[in-house]
Amino acid sequence: MARLFGTDGVRGVANSELTCEMAYRLGQAAASFMGKTIVVGKDTRKSGDMLEAAVVAGITSGGGDALLAGVIPTPAVALIVRELHADGGIVISASHNPPEYNGIKFFDAQGYKLPDAVEDEIEEFISGGGLEGRVARAKEAGDEEASMPVGAQVGVAIEVEDACEIYIDHAVKTVESQGVDFKGLHVALDTGHGASSLTSAEALRRLGAEVTVINDDFDGTDINVECGSTHLGPLADLMKECGADVGIAHDGDADRVMLMAADGTEIDGDIVEAVLAVDLKNRGALPGNVAVSTVMTNLGFVRAMEREGIEVIQTKVGDRYVLEAMREGGYAVGGEQSGHMILLEYNSTGDGLVTACQFLAAVRRSGKPVEEAIKVMAKFPQTLINVRVKDKHALEGNGPIWDAVHAAEDEMGDTGRVLVRTSGTEPVVRVMVEAETQEAADAHAKAIAKVVEEQLG
Repeated sequence: MARLFGTDGVRGVANSELTCEMAYRLGQAAASFMGKTIVVGKDTRKSGDMLEAAVVAGITSGGGDALLAGVIPTPAVALIVRELHADGGIVISASHNPPEYNGIKFFDAQGYKLPDAVEDEIEEFISGGGLEGRVARAKEAGDEEASMPVGAQVGVAIEVEDACEIYIDHAVKTVESQGVDFKGLHVALDTGHGASSLTSAEALRRLGAEVTVINDDFDGTDINVECGSTHLGPLADLMKECGADVGIAHDGDADRVMLMAADGTEIDGDIVEAVLAVDLKNRGALPGNVAVSTVMTNLGFVRAMEREGIEVIQTKVGDRYVLEAMREGGYAVGGEQSGHMILLEYNSTGDGLVTACQFLAAVRRSGKPVEEAIKVMAKFPQTLINVRVKDKHALEGNGPIWDAVHAAEDEMGDTGRVLVRTSGTEPVVRVMVEAETQEAADAHAKAIAKVVEEQLG
């Protein structure tokens, strides 16, 4: 049986793959494994209300209290868990996925994602019938007092007042504490019809920026649709129209960010991390002179860091693995090319708004416009092809696919690299190739993707 948890929680098409029964059991698991006070937030998907009701029913049936934060970015839930001294948090979101998907992810009392071992315990709990199953087995084993919570033992749901305000205020103070503001800066902002529609523009304006925003309305079916951090076309059009100095785009739950320079240059997570790492090093605030990234990071990032005397530690794909390496080594910055960035001084998880704010603060300190500040790193041409497959788990033992990979690696030698991996959240195999020229990257990626489709599609 496939593992229930992917790289970022439990995810699937809402009411089909991710059912209300599953959400109910996951709510019970939160109260059983994390504690009795659980913060619950959600993004703007139409299925969010349905799954929230089921999650809350699970938490309260397990004797826990649900603190309802409403529509709010994922990193805000991690923050509020700490601010309210709760035992854990749940976010109902499928992040950058299409509107019909949804997901459920957990944070512990410190706002960190759960380790694999705890997720495995939760999977066992759910496969065993949840709390009801646990009580039934206890009775069979002779524990006559075993029972579900009843009467005063049942939990309640309580709304968190000003949840978004707590997060906005936090983001603003991360910049103000450095003596920086954004006065005179014109920001174009695409909130992707997602949770950041309620937070990012307000935070940037409080810091002095002029903000022109699009896609800050939502109806539950438009989140991430041809907009936001995965579709930068609308942001580019907006910047041309309003003449902004920089563009910012979030995904549905705003745990990631992509930016754009005034000349249209796309600024992905690798470039953002390069700017942040160099700024931190210059300020003496980069422990060990280390930046953490994943195996997906562009070769250009690694070489830029080498020139700056910064060591790069690479992890498996997934911001949870970046975070594990950061916590283990006591490092300050880590991220992914997709725009997940973790700055442990300010938050315990990927935080799109705080990342954008810290990037702009670093640019301000550099005294350069955005398009000049990002030249600290030159990207290697990269091609990424997502191949939808029937069984992504068959990748590992497929000889023809790995023969194609090795052939490309042999041909490029030290001038490029290949990474083929499965998605943690979708039935997809990702083929990534970097090379000295875009033509070479495209050719090798297409050749390998063709074999993947023939073998697994």
